Amino acid sequence: MNKRQSGFTLVEIAIVLVIIGLLLGGVLKGQELITQAKIKNVANDLNGMAAAIYGYQDRYKRFPGDDNGAAARWTSPAAANGNGDGRVGAAGVKTILNCAAEAPPENCQFWQHLRLAGFIGGDAASLLSPQNATGGVLQVQDGALGLSGLVVCSTNLSGKIANAIDAQFDDGKPGTGQVRGTDKPDAIDTALGTDVGYKDDGSTVYVVCKPF
Repeated sequence: MNKRQSGFTLVEIAIVLVIIGLLLGGVLKGQELITQAKIKNVANDLNGMAAAIYGYQDRYKRFPGDDNGAAARWTSPAAANGNGDGRVGAAGVKTILNCAAEAPPENCQFWQHLRLAGFIGGDAASLLSPQNATGGVLQVQDGALGLSGLVVCSTNLSGKIANAIDAQFDDGKPGTGQVRGTDKPDAIDTALGTDVGYKDDGSTVYVVCKPF
C-alpha cells in the first residue's frame, strides 16, 4: 500500500511567507515611527531651550546659571549665584554628564535657575540635567565643540538621530556649521579636528550641540 505523503503546499507556504513579510514590515515601520518621534522630541528640546534662555535673559538680563542675583531672588529653595561674567561654565570642562555628579556649578545651576523662574518644569531644588527622548541628557557649556557663546548639547543620540537633528538645523555635517556633533563626549570643550560624518552603525552614539 502506498503511503500518502503529507506536507505544505506551495499555496500554504506562500501564505506563510506573506504573513511573515507583513509582520516584518509592521515591525520595521513601527521602529521608524519611534525613531521619527525621538527626532522630533530632541528637536523640540533644543527649540524649547532657545525660548527658555531668551525668556530668562529678557526678564533678568543675565544667563541662567551665570546669574549673580539668583541667591537674593530665590531663597526657598535656595539658589546659588553664578559669577556674572556672561559665560555659563568654564574652559576645561571636558565631559557632559548628569549634573548629579558634574561640575562646575554654573552648568548645573543653569537648570535650577530656569526651574525657579518657571521656564522649564521639574523640582526647583534640583540641579539635575533634563533627560532627552533617547535616554541621554541636555547639558550646557560655553564654547563647546569650537562654537561661540552658550551652547546646549543633547547626548546619547544614534547616528541616524544625530544626522537628522544636524540636517534639520544646519548642514548635516558634525564638524562644520552652527550645529556640531561628536562621538567623543570627553572632548566637547575642543574644536573638532575632522568631519567624518555620522555613522549609523547601531552602536556609536553622539553628542550634538547647538549655540544660542
